[in-house]
Amino acid sequence: MKIENLVLGRLRTNCYIVKKNNKCIIIDPGDEAEKIIEACKGYKVEEILVTHHHWDHILALKEIEEQYHLKHNVFLKKSFSYEIIKTPGHASDSLTFYFKDEKVMFTGDFLFFHTIGRCDLETSSIEDMKKSLEEIKKYPDDIKIYPGHGRGSVLGEEKVLFNSYF
Repeated sequence: MKIENLVLGRLRTNCYIVKKNNKCIIIDPGDEAEKIIEACKGYKVEEILVTHHHWDHILALKEIEEQYHLKHNVFLKKSFSYEIIKTPGHASDSLTFYFKDEKVMFTGDFLFFHTIGRCDLETSSIEDMKKSLEEIKKYPDDIKIYPGHGRGSVLGEEKVLFNSYF
């Protein structure tokens, strides 16, 4: 499996193109649809996944759905196997996608490098964030984290910081 990271839009949102065997998944089509479409050339787009519905993660969503005749978050799991983990806190609809075989997680704005997502927004909840962090602690330390913004990390490195957030 190959993961291509496109940094898009004013807020430099990470959009991931997950590729395997001439097929791909688009995760968080935040902006600049033409760049996403170009990155998917030569691959059959099987799914569009969105970690949460804040504007900076979905500006290109409508155009991408129309381009590939797909709806997002249908969870077809044709060529890719992943677990869907509900991780509210930053947003009430926040999801994390865990690809167990590859030991990678796409966390959106739930979990970043050495920090967590903001909990002071309209659909945010500090209590939900605490519960989500407790849930994510159950997963192996060696999982690579692909966040919604900035550089990635490893889950074990992030776990040691969880208590310092509150």
